[in-house]
Amino acid sequence: MTRTFLAKSPPMISALGRETIRIVSGFGDLALFTGRSFGAAVSTKRLFRRVIRAIYEQGTVCLPVILIVGLFTGLVLGLQGYHILSRFGSEGLLGAMVSLSLIREMGPVLASLMLIGQSGSALAAELGIQRNSEQIVALETMGVESHGYLVTPRLIAALIVYPFQTALFVVIGFWGGSLSGSALLGVDSGVYWSSIQRAVESRDLRECFIKAAVFGLLSVTICAYQGFHADRNHSETGARAVSAATTRAVVISSIMVLVADYVVSSFFI
Repeated sequence: MTRTFLAKSPPMISALGRETIRIVSGFGDLALFTGRSFGAAVSTKRLFRRVIRAIYEQGTVCLPVILIVGLFTGLVLGLQGYHILSRFGSEGLLGAMVSLSLIREMGPVLASLMLIGQSGSALAAELGIQRNSEQIVALETMGVESHGYLVTPRLIAALIVYPFQTALFVVIGFWGGSLSGSALLGVDSGVYWSSIQRAVESRDLRECFIKAAVFGLLSVTICAYQGFHADRNHSETGARAVSAATTRAVVISSIMVLVADYVVSSFFI
């Protein structure tokens, strides 16, 4: 009935309807993909060893990027925050501004985007190549649960790595703000750190870690889903299909991180 209605509708409405159905169907497939991946944790052999390897791939490999971006984010926040607060004679609140900006918003979001750009894209490309070369089909032919073998360890690792990397990003950002504000612009170091201590509350830290876990689960799921089903885009084949799946994974997961940031923030404000 839905197809008949769309066929008799004006072209614009038909196109909008088909796109809406495609999007809703995609969310349903993603939810089933996530549920099957977590459900496979029970029957997956040597899961702990694969989780450790996934933690290395998502965490250790991405560590330099997190350190560099976190440092320069703190430096920029310290520089811009000082010149804004100095207009109102409130330079002593620089620490509070830097810390709350990093903990509530910039830390979880930027750390997640950096992890998506490096480990998420690598995950999508790896699974896309395995799908393209029929390695996933070979696993399933041998009776191996492909979701549990390839996806489940990455999802579990994301729940560990993303909060840890976000915490590291925030701490490095604090020191970047201190270097910019205290060492370069003359704000008293004691005032800077005491301002951070007074401003940060437990609910701010809770919001930060919840966001990091949500972003990690969301981004790794999307990247794994796009790579795992790289063959579904029939307009592209071979290496182009892998490239298209990787691009979609990075773009969609980055957008969904920003959407999830607004949704989670609305519960804490």
